[in-house]
Amino acid sequence: MIWFGPAGSGDSFAAQGYKKTFQMPQYLEKMGLNAYEYQCGHGVRVSEENALRLRQESEARGIRLSLHAPYYISLSSAEKEKRDASIRYILDSARAARLMGAGRVVVHSGSCAKMSREEALSLAKDTLSRALAAMDEEELGDITLCPETMGKLNQLGTLEEVLELCGVDERLLPCVDFGHLNARTLGGLRQRSDYAAVFAAMADKLGLDRARRFHAHFSKIEYTPGGGEKRHLTFADTVYGPDFEPVAELILQYNCSPVIICESAGTQAEDAAAMRDIYRAAAREFRD
Repeated sequence: MIWFGPAGSGDSFAAQGYKKTFQMPQYLEKMGLNAYEYQCGHGVRVSEENALRLRQESEARGIRLSLHAPYYISLSSAEKEKRDASIRYILDSARAARLMGAGRVVVHSGSCAKMSREEALSLAKDTLSRALAAMDEEELGDITLCPETMGKLNQLGTLEEVLELCGVDERLLPCVDFGHLNARTLGGLRQRSDYAAVFAAMADKLGLDRARRFHAHFSKIEYTPGGGEKRHLTFADTVYGPDFEPVAELILQYNCSPVIICESAGTQAEDAAAMRDIYRAAAREFRD
């Protein structure tokens, strides 16, 4: 099975009269979507009551939940205090995920700052390992952490770096953000072979079983030559990529069952539905 849904609430959520996050499953069911990523980018502030209500509504409608941990997590910080704080933020995120029934928590790895990429990656691997140990101590080890590929050039988070992070523990799964990969390579996802290289790398580094269960973010993203990612766009954009059609074809080729979360700017639910339709069309051709 494959899951499609939005990150947070888009413009149409409020426009259709919805006000509370626990109403999101009802909205998604109406849209024909089956996944939702709860956003804690600016801090884990969801109340126990609201988390449990969201869980109840999601389970009733078959909506699969994930949670995005705070953006300010820095697994690779040169300062030990910041790395230790990042472990606490991950624990906060995992606790919230447990309450709402979210099985996956997406995390950023941080920047390279003035370090080499190798040094930053080594620090991030150590922090991630300690975060997993802390989660195990609180019996939260069944929640999957998903290190995310990043879009800015100075951030730790190339595909290769994320797959290296996932080597810390077999429970980890990559969050492959195709928009970020395209932005940090300045439009490097052009041909089908470019997308195929992403799937081949996951299968090679993680094994086919783990690769098939990857987490994904998808949106079109504007980028600049000097920095990479600039801003998220919508599927209406015709200048910047990436395209979802090759991803859909490769999901079918590799027999994957990922969670695909759309991060378009305001139209994330509508664009998630567009990806669902692209996948269904590709599936019909694949079977024929």
